[in-house]
Amino acid sequence: MTTTQRRTQQERRDQAEAALLAAAAELVVEQGVRSLTLARVGERAGYSRGIVTHHFGGKQALVERLARATQAGFVPGLGDLPPGPDRLVRLIDGYLGRLARLDVFNRAFLLLWAEAATQPDLAPIFRERDDAFRADLREDIEAGIADGAVDPGLKPDDAAIAIVGQLRGIALQMLVDPGGVDVDQVRRSVTGYWRRVLAPE
Repeated sequence: MTTTQRRTQQERRDQAEAALLAAAAELVVEQGVRSLTLARVGERAGYSRGIVTHHFGGKQALVERLARATQAGFVPGLGDLPPGPDRLVRLIDGYLGRLARLDVFNRAFLLLWAEAATQPDLAPIFRERDDAFRADLREDIEAGIADGAVDPGLKPDDAAIAIVGQLRGIALQMLVDPGGVDVDQVRRSVTGYWRRVLAPE
């Protein structure tokens, strides 16, 4: 098999996987996680159920892949910043700014995250995603404490839990009542709040 043939096959696989993930996200947004069957995902994407099974194996793996795909890169431009309060505040500000333009993948992630509280098969996936999110936040806070840029009395674990809860809670309110949340005002208030909380006394 030539390099071109292999690349073409890989491109077809990537294209099919992207279409299947998009179909899964659309179904979650439109009808909830209970509507997510391999057959419906395949039908929505224009493929057979067998293709969905071939790519993901089962519903659990599909949801896990969807969760990872939707969370990655939610706030761009942070990868080159060193850990610390500047990166943390930019994450908070960027996260809230992004809420005004959520795409179907972001909406699906938030809905799945909310359903994880009552769906035992979803809980491990989103527990792992939240653990990773909190770990990044703790790293920023700990780095800031170490170099004197963050109040040493701030507890990294507690702050990380509070930030994740605040950001996700605001995002869910946006989904439920888009007109009831002034995103720009909330963004300024919350970002300013964390700047003050992080600053050493």
